[in-house]
Amino acid sequence: MRLHRNLVFAVIDSLLNIFNEGEYADKEVAKALKRDTRWGAKDRKFVAETIYEIVRWKRLYAEIAEVKEPFTREDIWRVFAVWATLRGISLPDWKYFEGTPIRRIKGRFDELSKTRMIRESIPDWMDELCVSELGEELWSKEIAAQNQQAQVVLRVNSLKTTKQKLRAQLMDLDIETSYNDKYPDALILNERANVFMTPLFKEGFFEVQDASSQKVVPLLDVKPGMRVVDACAGAGGKTLHIAAKMENKGQIIALDLYESKQRQLKIRAKRNGVFNVEYRIIDSTKVIKKLHDKADRVLIDAPCSGLGVLKRNPDSKWKLQPEFIDEIKKTQEEVLASYSKMVKVGGKLVYATCSILPSENEKQVQKFLKTEFGQNFKFVKDEKVLAHQSGFDGFYMCLMERVK
Repeated sequence: MRLHRNLVFAVIDSLLNIFNEGEYADKEVAKALKRDTRWGAKDRKFVAETIYEIVRWKRLYAEIAEVKEPFTREDIWRVFAVWATLRGISLPDWKYFEGTPIRRIKGRFDELSKTRMIRESIPDWMDELCVSELGEELWSKEIAAQNQQAQVVLRVNSLKTTKQKLRAQLMDLDIETSYNDKYPDALILNERANVFMTPLFKEGFFEVQDASSQKVVPLLDVKPGMRVVDACAGAGGKTLHIAAKMENKGQIIALDLYESKQRQLKIRAKRNGVFNVEYRIIDSTKVIKKLHDKADRVLIDAPCSGLGVLKRNPDSKWKLQPEFIDEIKKTQEEVLASYSKMVKVGGKLVYATCSILPSENEKQVQKFLKTEFGQNFKFVKDEKVLAHQSGFDGFYMCLMERVK
Protein backbone atom coordinates (compact mmCIF):
# COMPACT_ATOMS: atom_id res chain seq x y z
CA MET A 1 0.00 0.00 0.00
CA ARG A 2 1.25 3.49 -0.87
CA LEU A 3 0.47 6.29 1.56
CA HIS A 4 -0.85 9.60 0.16
CA ARG A 5 -0.18 12.84 2.01
CA ASN A 6 -3.65 14.37 1.82
CA LEU A 7 -5.28 11.19 3.13
CA VAL A 8 -2.80 10.78 5.98
CA PHE A 9 -3.13 14.46 6.90
CA ALA A 10 -6.90 13.99 7.20
CA VAL A 11 -6.31 11.05 9.54
CA ILE A 12 -3.80 12.97 11.70
CA ASP A 13 -6.09 16.01 12.04
CA SER A 14 -9.06 13.83 13.00
CA LEU A 15 -7.09 11.88 15.60
CA LEU A 16 -5.90 15.08 17.27
CA ASN A 17 -9.52 16.25 17.58
CA ILE A 18 -10.71 12.89 18.92
CA PHE A 19 -7.91 12.38 21.44
CA ASN A 20 -7.24 15.95 22.58
CA GLU A 21 -10.57 17.73 22.07
CA GLY A 22 -12.89 14.87 23.04
CA GLU A 23 -14.67 14.83 19.67
CA TYR A 24 -16.68 11.72 18.73
CA ALA A 25 -14.99 9.43 16.23
CA ASP A 26 -18.03 9.06 13.97
CA LYS A 27 -18.46 12.84 13.74
CA GLU A 28 -14.77 13.34 12.94
CA VAL A 29 -14.85 10.62 10.29
CA ALA A 30 -17.90 12.21 8.66
CA LYS A 31 -16.13 15.58 8.67
CA ALA A 32 -12.91 14.13 7.28
CA LEU A 33 -14.72 12.46 4.39
CA LYS A 34 -16.00 15.85 3.23
CA ARG A 35 -12.50 17.33 2.93
CA ASP A 36 -11.98 16.43 -0.71
CA THR A 37 -14.79 15.63 -3.14
CA ARG A 38 -12.25 14.06 -5.51
CA TRP A 39 -11.58 11.15 -3.17
CA GLY A 40 -12.80 7.81 -4.47
CA ALA A 41 -14.25 4.90 -2.53
CA LYS A 42 -10.80 3.45 -1.69
CA ASP A 43 -9.54 6.81 -0.41
CA ARG A 44 -12.60 7.28 1.77
CA LYS A 45 -12.33 3.73 3.07
CA PHE A 46 -8.67 4.31 4.00
CA VAL A 47 -9.45 7.50 5.93
CA ALA A 48 -12.44 6.07 7.83
CA GLU A 49 -10.95 2.70 8.68
CA THR A 50 -7.55 4.08 9.66
CA ILE A 51 -9.09 6.61 12.06
CA TYR A 52 -11.21 3.92 13.70
CA GLU A 53 -8.30 1.47 13.88
CA ILE A 54 -5.98 3.92 15.60
CA VAL A 55 -8.75 5.01 18.00
CA ARG A 56 -9.43 1.34 18.80
CA TRP A 57 -5.78 0.59 19.57
CA LYS A 58 -4.84 3.97 21.08
CA ARG A 59 -3.33 2.64 24.29
CA LEU A 60 -1.30 -0.10 22.64
CA TYR A 61 0.06 2.18 19.90
CA ALA A 62 0.82 5.04 22.31
CA GLU A 63 2.73 2.69 24.63
CA ILE A 64 4.74 1.33 21.69
CA ALA A 65 5.40 4.87 20.41
CA GLU A 66 6.28 5.96 23.98
CA VAL A 67 4.02 9.02 23.92
CA LYS A 68 1.49 10.24 26.47
CA GLU A 69 -1.67 12.35 26.38
CA PRO A 70 -2.29 15.13 25.64
CA PHE A 71 -0.68 14.25 22.31
CA THR A 72 1.29 16.72 20.24
CA ARG A 73 1.00 16.57 16.46
CA GLU A 74 4.42 14.92 16.42
CA ASP A 75 3.13 12.28 18.88
CA ILE A 76 0.24 11.43 16.55
CA TRP A 77 2.66 10.99 13.66
CA ARG A 78 4.64 8.54 15.83
CA VAL A 79 1.43 6.65 16.65
CA PHE A 80 0.55 6.56 12.95
CA ALA A 81 4.02 5.17 12.17
CA VAL A 82 3.38 2.36 14.67
CA TRP A 83 0.04 1.56 12.98
CA ALA A 84 1.65 1.47 9.53
CA THR A 85 4.65 -0.59 10.65
CA LEU A 86 2.52 -3.23 12.37
CA ARG A 87 0.49 -3.57 9.17
CA GLY A 88 3.56 -4.02 7.01
CA ILE A 89 3.07 -0.70 5.21
CA SER A 90 6.30 0.85 3.92
CA LEU A 91 6.82 4.32 5.35
CA PRO A 92 7.51 6.94 2.65
CA ASP A 93 10.46 9.30 2.74
CA TRP A 94 8.62 12.03 4.63
CA LYS A 95 10.15 14.14 7.41
CA TYR A 96 7.45 12.91 9.84
CA PHE A 97 8.82 9.37 9.66
CA GLU A 98 12.53 10.17 9.97
CA GLY A 99 14.21 7.88 12.47
CA THR A 100 11.19 5.59 12.93
CA PRO A 101 12.58 2.55 14.84
CA ILE A 102 10.84 -0.19 12.87
CA ARG A 103 12.58 -3.13 14.59
CA ARG A 104 11.99 -1.61 18.03
CA ILE A 105 8.27 -1.13 17.23
CA LYS A 106 7.87 -4.82 16.44
CA GLY A 107 9.81 -5.83 19.55
CA ARG A 108 7.76 -3.52 21.78
CA PHE A 109 4.55 -4.96 20.29
CA ASP A 110 5.60 -8.51 21.20
CA GLU A 111 6.60 -7.44 24.70
CA LEU A 112 3.53 -5.31 25.50
CA SER A 113 1.07 -7.79 24.02
CA LYS A 114 1.68 -10.08 27.00
CA THR A 115 -0.47 -7.75 29.17
CA ARG A 116 -4.21 -7.88 28.40
CA MET A 117 -4.96 -4.25 29.30
CA ILE A 118 -2.34 -3.07 26.81
CA ARG A 119 -2.85 -5.84 24.22
CA GLU A 120 -6.59 -5.16 24.04
CA SER A 121 -6.05 -1.43 24.51
CA ILE A 122 -8.41 -0.66 27.39
CA PRO A 123 -8.20 1.44 30.57
CA ASP A 124 -7.10 -0.37 33.74
CA TRP A 125 -10.36 0.36 35.57
CA MET A 126 -12.45 -1.14 32.73
CA ASP A 127 -10.39 -4.32 32.73
CA GLU A 128 -10.68 -4.66 36.51
CA LEU A 129 -14.45 -4.03 36.50
CA CYS A 130 -15.18 -6.52 33.72
CA VAL A 131 -12.96 -9.20 35.27
CA SER A 132 -14.80 -8.77 38.58
CA GLU A 133 -18.21 -9.20 36.87
CA LEU A 134 -17.43 -11.73 34.12
CA GLY A 135 -14.28 -13.54 35.23
CA GLU A 136 -10.87 -13.59 33.56
CA GLU A 137 -11.58 -16.20 30.88
CA LEU A 138 -14.93 -14.82 29.67
CA TRP A 139 -13.75 -11.21 29.66
CA SER A 140 -10.56 -12.10 27.75
CA LYS A 141 -12.65 -13.69 24.99
CA GLU A 142 -15.21 -10.89 24.97
CA ILE A 143 -12.82 -7.95 24.77
CA ALA A 144 -10.87 -9.66 21.98
CA ALA A 145 -14.14 -9.99 20.04
CA GLN A 146 -15.10 -6.39 20.83
CA ASN A 147 -11.85 -5.23 19.24
CA GLN A 148 -12.84 -6.70 15.87
CA GLN A 149 -14.40 -4.43 13.25
CA ALA A 150 -18.19 -4.50 13.44
CA GLN A 151 -20.11 -6.03 10.57
CA VAL A 152 -22.66 -3.92 8.71
CA VAL A 153 -26.12 -5.42 9.27
CA LEU A 154 -29.34 -4.24 7.67
CA ARG A 155 -32.84 -4.67 9.05
CA VAL A 156 -35.25 -5.20 6.19
CA ASN A 157 -38.31 -2.95 6.41
CA SER A 158 -41.12 -5.46 5.98
CA LEU A 159 -43.60 -2.61 5.45
CA LYS A 160 -42.01 -2.01 2.06
CA THR A 161 -40.19 -5.14 0.89
CA THR A 162 -39.00 -8.66 1.70
CA LYS A 163 -35.56 -9.99 2.53
CA GLN A 164 -35.36 -11.87 -0.78
CA LYS A 165 -36.35 -8.84 -2.88
CA LEU A 166 -33.99 -6.50 -1.06
CA ARG A 167 -31.13 -8.94 -1.34
CA ALA A 168 -31.62 -9.16 -5.12
CA GLN A 169 -31.86 -5.36 -5.45
CA LEU A 170 -28.66 -4.88 -3.44
CA MET A 171 -26.95 -7.44 -5.67
CA ASP A 172 -27.85 -5.25 -8.66
CA LEU A 173 -25.88 -2.49 -6.92
CA ASP A 174 -22.90 -4.86 -6.44
CA ILE A 175 -23.61 -5.11 -2.70
CA GLU A 176 -23.54 -8.76 -1.69
CA THR A 177 -25.24 -9.91 1.49
CA SER A 178 -25.79 -13.10 3.44
CA TYR A 179 -28.37 -14.03 6.05
CA ASN A 180 -28.66 -16.04 9.23
CA ASP A 181 -31.89 -17.85 10.11
CA LYS A 182 -31.52 -16.74 13.74
CA TYR A 183 -32.18 -13.16 12.60
CA PRO A 184 -35.26 -13.21 10.33
CA ASP A 185 -35.17 -9.51 9.38
CA ALA A 186 -31.39 -9.19 8.90
CA LEU A 187 -29.11 -9.04 5.89
CA ILE A 188 -25.37 -9.01 6.62
CA LEU A 189 -23.05 -7.24 4.18
CA ASN A 190 -20.25 -9.49 2.90
CA GLU A 191 -18.06 -6.39 2.48
CA ARG A 192 -18.46 -2.93 3.98
CA ALA A 193 -20.22 -0.44 1.71
CA ASN A 194 -21.78 3.00 2.10
CA VAL A 195 -25.37 1.77 1.98
CA PHE A 196 -26.71 5.18 3.07
CA MET A 197 -26.06 6.54 -0.41
CA THR A 198 -28.17 3.91 -2.14
CA PRO A 199 -31.67 4.70 -3.47
CA LEU A 200 -32.90 1.66 -1.54
CA PHE A 201 -32.00 3.32 1.76
CA LYS A 202 -33.47 6.67 0.70
CA GLU A 203 -36.73 4.88 -0.16
CA GLY A 204 -36.87 3.31 3.31
CA PHE A 205 -36.38 -0.33 2.31
CA PHE A 206 -33.98 -0.93 5.20
CA GLU A 207 -32.31 0.52 8.28
CA VAL A 208 -28.80 -0.24 9.54
CA GLN A 209 -29.21 -2.11 12.84
CA ASP A 210 -26.97 -4.71 14.44
CA ALA A 211 -28.28 -8.27 14.50
CA SER A 212 -28.24 -8.44 18.32
CA SER A 213 -30.35 -5.29 18.55
CA GLN A 214 -32.83 -6.87 16.13
CA LYS A 215 -33.60 -9.62 18.66
CA VAL A 216 -35.22 -7.22 21.14
CA VAL A 217 -38.50 -6.39 19.38
CA PRO A 218 -39.46 -10.02 18.57
CA LEU A 219 -39.09 -10.75 22.31
CA LEU A 220 -41.65 -8.00 23.01
CA ASP A 221 -44.23 -10.03 21.05
CA VAL A 222 -46.20 -7.10 19.62
CA LYS A 223 -49.36 -7.60 17.55
CA PRO A 224 -51.25 -5.30 15.16
CA GLY A 225 -53.76 -3.12 17.02
CA MET A 226 -51.91 -3.01 20.35
CA ARG A 227 -50.88 0.07 22.30
CA VAL A 228 -47.11 -0.14 22.66
CA VAL A 229 -44.79 2.26 24.50
CA ASP A 230 -41.14 2.59 23.49
CA ALA A 231 -40.08 4.27 26.71
CA CYS A 232 -36.50 5.23 25.76
CA ALA A 233 -37.04 5.58 22.01
CA GLY A 234 -34.04 7.75 21.12
CA ALA A 235 -33.67 8.05 17.36
CA GLY A 236 -36.09 5.16 17.03
CA GLY A 237 -34.37 2.10 15.60
CA LYS A 238 -36.54 -0.22 17.68
CA THR A 239 -39.64 1.99 17.31
CA LEU A 240 -39.48 1.44 13.55
CA HIS A 241 -39.00 -2.30 14.04
CA ILE A 242 -42.06 -2.36 16.32
CA ALA A 243 -44.09 -0.51 13.67
CA ALA A 244 -43.13 -3.07 11.03
CA LYS A 245 -44.12 -5.96 13.33
CA MET A 246 -47.44 -4.21 14.01
CA GLU A 247 -48.01 -3.71 10.26
CA ASN A 248 -48.65 0.00 10.99
CA LYS A 249 -51.80 -0.95 12.92
CA GLY A 250 -52.37 0.16 16.48
CA GLN A 251 -50.54 2.85 18.43
CA ILE A 252 -46.87 3.26 19.28
CA ILE A 253 -46.00 5.96 21.80
CA ALA A 254 -42.34 6.95 21.44
CA LEU A 255 -41.04 8.60 24.60
CA ASP A 256 -37.73 10.36 25.01
CA LEU A 257 -36.09 13.16 26.97
CA TYR A 258 -34.67 14.92 23.91
CA GLU A 259 -36.49 16.67 21.07
CA SER A 260 -33.42 16.30 18.83
CA LYS A 261 -33.76 12.51 18.99
CA GLN A 262 -37.46 12.69 18.19
CA ARG A 263 -36.78 14.90 15.18
CA GLN A 264 -34.47 12.19 13.85
CA LEU A 265 -37.13 9.56 14.50
CA LYS A 266 -39.78 11.57 12.62
CA ILE A 267 -37.50 11.79 9.57
CA ARG A 268 -36.76 8.06 9.72
CA ALA A 269 -40.43 7.16 10.24
CA LYS A 270 -41.43 9.14 7.15
CA ARG A 271 -38.75 7.41 5.09
CA ASN A 272 -39.85 4.01 6.40
CA GLY A 273 -43.53 4.61 5.66
CA VAL A 274 -44.39 4.41 9.38
CA PHE A 275 -47.44 6.43 10.46
CA ASN A 276 -48.71 4.89 13.71
CA VAL A 277 -46.21 6.60 16.04
CA GLU A 278 -47.14 9.31 18.54
CA TYR A 279 -44.23 11.36 19.87
CA ARG A 280 -44.05 12.56 23.47
CA ILE A 281 -41.23 14.30 25.33
CA ILE A 282 -40.76 13.28 28.96
CA ASP A 283 -40.68 16.81 30.40
CA SER A 284 -42.40 15.89 33.68
CA THR A 285 -43.57 12.88 35.68
CA LYS A 286 -47.11 13.55 34.40
CA VAL A 287 -46.21 12.12 30.98
CA ILE A 288 -45.57 8.70 32.54
CA LYS A 289 -48.45 8.90 35.05
CA LYS A 290 -50.98 9.47 32.25
CA LEU A 291 -49.93 6.13 30.79
CA HIS A 292 -50.12 4.09 34.00
CA ASP A 293 -51.86 0.73 33.37
CA LYS A 294 -52.52 1.67 29.72
CA ALA A 295 -49.96 -0.23 27.59
CA ASP A 296 -50.15 -3.75 26.19
CA ARG A 297 -46.38 -3.71 25.76
CA VAL A 298 -43.60 -1.53 27.11
CA LEU A 299 -40.02 -1.57 25.88
CA ILE A 300 -37.36 -0.12 28.15
CA ASP A 301 -34.21 0.06 26.03
CA ALA A 302 -32.39 1.48 29.01
CA PRO A 303 -29.46 3.90 29.03
CA CYS A 304 -26.33 1.91 29.80
CA SER A 305 -22.54 1.79 29.73
CA GLY A 306 -22.48 0.56 26.11
CA LEU A 307 -19.86 -2.06 27.00
CA GLY A 308 -21.50 -4.45 24.54
CA VAL A 309 -20.94 -2.18 21.53
CA LEU A 310 -17.28 -1.22 21.82
CA LYS A 311 -16.57 -2.70 18.40
CA ARG A 312 -18.74 -0.05 16.73
CA ASN A 313 -17.93 2.76 19.22
CA PRO A 314 -14.23 2.26 19.98
CA ASP A 315 -13.79 5.82 21.25
CA SER A 316 -16.22 5.11 24.09
CA LYS A 317 -13.42 3.08 25.73
CA TRP A 318 -11.65 6.37 26.34
CA LYS A 319 -14.72 8.48 27.13
CA LEU A 320 -16.35 6.13 29.66
CA GLN A 321 -15.56 6.69 33.34
CA PRO A 322 -16.27 4.37 36.30
CA GLU A 323 -18.36 7.13 37.93
CA PHE A 324 -20.66 7.14 34.89
CA ILE A 325 -21.31 3.42 35.22
CA ASP A 326 -22.21 3.85 38.90
CA GLU A 327 -24.64 6.64 37.98
CA ILE A 328 -26.19 4.81 35.04
CA LYS A 329 -27.04 1.83 37.27
CA LYS A 330 -29.05 4.17 39.51
CA THR A 331 -30.80 5.56 36.42
CA GLN A 332 -31.64 2.05 35.20
CA GLU A 333 -33.17 1.22 38.58
CA GLU A 334 -35.28 4.40 38.55
CA VAL A 335 -36.39 3.90 34.94
CA LEU A 336 -37.49 0.31 35.59
CA ALA A 337 -39.41 1.32 38.69
CA SER A 338 -41.17 4.24 36.97
CA TYR A 339 -41.78 3.06 33.40
CA SER A 340 -42.95 -0.43 34.35
CA LYS A 341 -46.10 1.18 35.78
CA MET A 342 -47.30 1.85 32.22
CA VAL A 343 -47.82 -1.90 31.64
CA LYS A 344 -51.42 -3.00 32.18
CA VAL A 345 -52.31 -6.28 33.89
CA GLY A 346 -51.72 -9.06 31.37
CA GLY A 347 -49.28 -6.87 29.44
CA LYS A 348 -45.60 -7.49 28.83
CA LEU A 349 -42.41 -5.58 29.57
CA VAL A 350 -38.98 -5.95 27.96
CA TYR A 351 -35.92 -4.48 29.66
CA ALA A 352 -32.86 -4.31 27.38
CA THR A 353 -29.34 -2.87 27.35
CA CYS A 354 -26.33 -2.96 25.07
CA SER A 355 -24.15 -3.82 28.06
CA ILE A 356 -22.53 -7.12 29.04
CA LEU A 357 -22.32 -6.39 32.76
CA PRO A 358 -24.58 -8.50 34.99
CA SER A 359 -24.92 -5.50 37.34
CA GLU A 360 -26.67 -3.57 34.54
CA ASN A 361 -28.66 -6.55 33.33
CA GLU A 362 -29.93 -9.60 35.21
CA LYS A 363 -29.09 -8.07 38.61
CA GLN A 364 -31.22 -5.02 37.79
CA VAL A 365 -34.11 -7.30 36.85
CA GLN A 366 -33.72 -9.37 40.01
CA LYS A 367 -33.68 -6.21 42.13
CA PHE A 368 -36.79 -4.85 40.37
CA LEU A 369 -38.78 -8.08 40.80
CA LYS A 370 -38.19 -7.87 44.58
CA THR A 371 -39.60 -4.33 44.85
CA GLU A 372 -43.17 -3.72 45.98
CA PHE A 373 -44.41 -2.91 42.47
CA GLY A 374 -42.04 -5.34 40.78
CA GLN A 375 -43.78 -8.20 42.58
CA ASN A 376 -46.71 -7.60 40.18
CA PHE A 377 -44.51 -9.05 37.43
CA LYS A 378 -43.24 -12.52 36.73
CA PHE A 379 -39.97 -13.28 34.97
CA VAL A 380 -40.62 -15.04 31.65
CA LYS A 381 -37.19 -15.37 30.02
CA ASP A 382 -34.03 -13.48 29.22
CA GLU A 383 -31.16 -13.67 26.77
CA LYS A 384 -27.54 -12.64 27.15
CA VAL A 385 -25.73 -12.07 23.85
CA LEU A 386 -21.93 -11.93 23.88
CA ALA A 387 -19.85 -10.74 20.96
CA HIS A 388 -17.39 -13.64 21.07
CA GLN A 389 -20.26 -16.13 20.77
CA SER A 390 -22.54 -14.33 18.30
CA GLY A 391 -20.11 -12.31 16.18
CA PHE A 392 -22.38 -9.29 16.73
CA ASP A 393 -22.87 -6.76 19.54
CA GLY A 394 -23.14 -7.68 23.19
CA PHE A 395 -26.72 -7.29 24.40
CA TYR A 396 -29.11 -8.22 27.16
CA MET A 397 -32.90 -8.51 27.01
CA CYS A 398 -35.45 -9.74 29.51
CA LEU A 399 -39.18 -10.40 29.10
CA MET A 400 -41.49 -9.96 32.08
CA GLU A 401 -45.26 -10.21 32.30
CA ARG A 402 -47.54 -8.21 34.60
CA VAL A 403 -49.77 -10.68 36.39
CA LYS A 404 -51.54 -8.44 38.92
